Amino acid sequence: MTHPLMSDDNLQLDVLFYIDLTNWHRIRTNKSGSMQLAESMAKRGMNMTVSDQAIHLDIIAKARGIPAAESFFVGLPEASKNHLCYGALLNCYCKELMTEKAEALMEKMKELRFDSTSMAYNSLMTLYTKAGQPEKVPAIIQEMKTSNVMPDSYTYNVWMRALAAVSDISGVERVIEEMKRDGRVAGDWTTYSNLASIYVGAGMFEKAETALKELENRNACRDLSAYQYLITLYGRTGNLLEVHRVWRSLRLAFPKMANLSYLNMIQVLVNLKDVPGAEKCFREWESVRSTYDIRIANALIGAYAKESLLEKAETLKERARRSGAKPNVKTWEIFMDYHLKKRNTSLAVDCVTNAISIGRGDGRKWVPPQNVVQTLMSHFEQARDVEGAESFLETLKKVEDVFGADVFESLIRTYAAAGKTSPSLRRRLKMENVDVSEAAKKLLEVVCVD
Repeated sequence: MTHPLMSDDNLQLDVLFYIDLTNWHRIRTNKSGSMQLAESMAKRGMNMTVSDQAIHLDIIAKARGIPAAESFFVGLPEASKNHLCYGALLNCYCKELMTEKAEALMEKMKELRFDSTSMAYNSLMTLYTKAGQPEKVPAIIQEMKTSNVMPDSYTYNVWMRALAAVSDISGVERVIEEMKRDGRVAGDWTTYSNLASIYVGAGMFEKAETALKELENRNACRDLSAYQYLITLYGRTGNLLEVHRVWRSLRLAFPKMANLSYLNMIQVLVNLKDVPGAEKCFREWESVRSTYDIRIANALIGAYAKESLLEKAETLKERARRSGAKPNVKTWEIFMDYHLKKRNTSLAVDCVTNAISIGRGDGRKWVPPQNVVQTLMSHFEQARDVEGAESFLETLKKVEDVFGADVFESLIRTYAAAGKTSPSLRRRLKMENVDVSEAAKKLLEVVCVD
């Protein structure tokens, strides 16, 4: 997608507007566009401020990887290597879960006294939480207190998440109380969405709903994301009445709603098994939509498939297609799962073939999960269907360079069960460098005869 301001004339912009555009690109996750904009700036001799360089470092890491970001950092003038650029590099390490590099850089930042704000500590605590080391977070909090580093709302959120990860719910509640006593940071709606999510995860629905009421009270600015969290979390507590109430509030606050709002609501209703409610919401979306979003159709198609309403699912898929929304990988996964459960092998294979042919939206290949491959091979084996198995593996070759031993062993058993031979099968195993079990080797003696 091209940004509406991305013309040659508009590239004669000052650095501040460059930052705005760059941030727009970051939000859109358009890595190549952000890089092109930054490189165009450099070619036109537009000098970057230190904050620009920090943003550019983050873009480089996203578009070209950590080594390129490190090279950019090393090449910066010493005067530019302040807390912003160090913080940007630290954040890159933390996002990639590069613990040793992140810790070493943090120590360097402490030596340079670049650790006076919560940002660096927040990055490190997020790293520990995502890397499965939440027990390290309380020590970081204590270090912040010792160094008189003021926490922010994100600090409290990641601290609560770390305690929840080790099932210390009473500790989470002590954090909220400490934040209130401290008084320097007023918990916003994100604090209480975080708390509600933790309670939901612990099965404490009554406390979760109390936190959700507080979330709603603190959403004075009517943030769209806050409404989305309310709907999702009330859905997770099983409170359908509150889901519909918040949905009505959302519609009043945002008369023109984006596809994402409808998608979220329909998914929640489907999870609550309110298919009629999901259908009503879907019809409303169809009446106001500007573009047909296959993701929204998929949410309802998935609900129909779970209820074994195949005709409805197929009808909706065709309706979406006629409206310009072609089935995507998720669509075919839904039908694939349905047909596998119903043991409709040939139809499941058709779904796999379609999904492989389409690929993922970002250009990556779609590879069927290993359990799907094993299930289909097992079906061919039970049906003694050598042709079906071989045809399926031909399709699979489009996305898989090498098959595992379990796939070949199933194929060998299929040949043996069907009483068919394949002189080339032993050679295929050798070419693929696959070592099968002793039982499969014995069957090969029968299968691989001239």
